[in-house]
Amino acid sequence: MPDPIEVRIEKLVYGGEGLAHHEGHTVFAPFVLPDENVSIEPVERRKKFIRGRVAQIRTPSADRAAAACPYFGVCGGCDYQHIPYELQLRYKAEILRETLSRLGRLHWEGPIEPHASPPFGYRNRVQWKIASVEGGSPEIGYFQAGSQKLCAIRQCPIASPRLNEALGAIVNLLQSGKLTASVREIEVFADQDDARLLLNVALDAANGAAAETAELLRSALPSVDTLLTQDRHTDRFELSGPGHINYRVGDHNYRIGHLSFFQVNRFVLDDLVRSVIGERRGKLALDLFAGVGLFSVPLANRFERLIAVESNIAAVRDLEANLQASGAASPNWRHTTVEAFLGLIISRP
Repeated sequence: MPDPIEVRIEKLVYGGEGLAHHEGHTVFAPFVLPDENVSIEPVERRKKFIRGRVAQIRTPSADRAAAACPYFGVCGGCDYQHIPYELQLRYKAEILRETLSRLGRLHWEGPIEPHASPPFGYRNRVQWKIASVEGGSPEIGYFQAGSQKLCAIRQCPIASPRLNEALGAIVNLLQSGKLTASVREIEVFADQDDARLLLNVALDAANGAAAETAELLRSALPSVDTLLTQDRHTDRFELSGPGHINYRVGDHNYRIGHLSFFQVNRFVLDDLVRSVIGERRGKLALDLFAGVGLFSVPLANRFERLIAVESNIAAVRDLEANLQASGAASPNWRHTTVEAFLGLIISRP
């Protein structure tokens, strides 16, 4: 094990790590605060930077807080729970300002207004791993920070109540031995009311157990509307249900399929759409990285022409359905990458 190095944390950077300098190297470490003096054990050393874990906080910041989650610091899911929430928002605003300047050459000195949700219970989607821990029975949880090892959990404070209810039911199935040992991942997505669920279940090798697994999970979780299993060995998918969940944002309904992306913070969606679109109207709206149409659907009813660009074919199918259901006059969606689309526009005379 390399000898620890002593550094003073200068600032927080994108991704939640603290940044410091030591003998010509930039040093990155998690779970720290600016102005803290810390002892770092290097775990990755490159020509220009060192990434490490905190061995000891020599001088803790007066702003340091106790984390609400019992797994924080081991689980790789959260980066900021050692920081009071209002201070988290200020740090994130400054990280955004610095990132815009460094990567985008956009120098914004004005205020950055946060659109914040409650700090807990906000996630509508989680992805849990399932594996044996130290040779014991299968457990469910998240990967440990910077690792492929499992951090077994019994609760997740940032997940919605319905997702935590689902977690408890899956833990019971694992402890009873009813859930097949080949299940390796379960993704759960809840609707806007935190009432109905969509499940994606990945198995190492289903060996005919996909239907049985789906039935077992449906029995344990009556709130499941649709469930998709994937046999990773054969890459075979089996569907139980309509293949999508319905999600309402503001005045619009969205169909969201099993393989489509959607925003995960259930408390800020209405505000997000209002803030981006406002009362804007016009002749042409262009929605890049359109997804299932979170912005495209309201834009299509405000602009004479809409072009929505999305590369994920599953999301494109949902986008098409959502635009048609919205009653928009002439929506136009393109199944291509944003880079290819912009290249096509630029190449035209």
